[in-house]
Amino acid sequence: MHATTQSPAPLEKRLYTAHATATAGRDGRASTDDGRVDLTLAPPRELGGSGSGTNPEQLFAAGYAACFGSAAAHVARLQKLKTGPIAVTAHVTLGTVGQGFGLAVELEVDIPELPRDQGEALVRQAHEVCPYSNATRGNIEVSLRLAGA
Repeated sequence: MHATTQSPAPLEKRLYTAHATATAGRDGRASTDDGRVDLTLAPPRELGGSGSGTNPEQLFAAGYAACFGSAAAHVARLQKLKTGPIAVTAHVTLGTVGQGFGLAVELEVDIPELPRDQGEALVRQAHEVCPYSNATRGNIEVSLRLAGA
């Protein structure tokens, strides 16, 4: 029996494209074409590196946290909910999967002005619209947690 694979949905409208280049992998440099990001990369001490630069997992965590926060704010605006400032902390873990490597993510979301049940519903809905969540769905483990739980 063959598993069916679903093709990704093509973008209907391209809104923005980021351009970044990394040289020399985890022990190198990463920069964007507009110069707004230009940083030294270094493996963390836990992976035998110097820890003197940032690493891909930190960059992924920062991007996912920012994107998820915007997705939650978008859903809240559509529902006319007053949330207060939404803060998202992404915990990105690198580990082994068979012969290779994989990631796991925990998103901790703080929505100070919503009752718990509304906050949990908003987090679930944001997970459905966030581009990072949609890109990772079915590929890596992503757990969601409302802060204070």
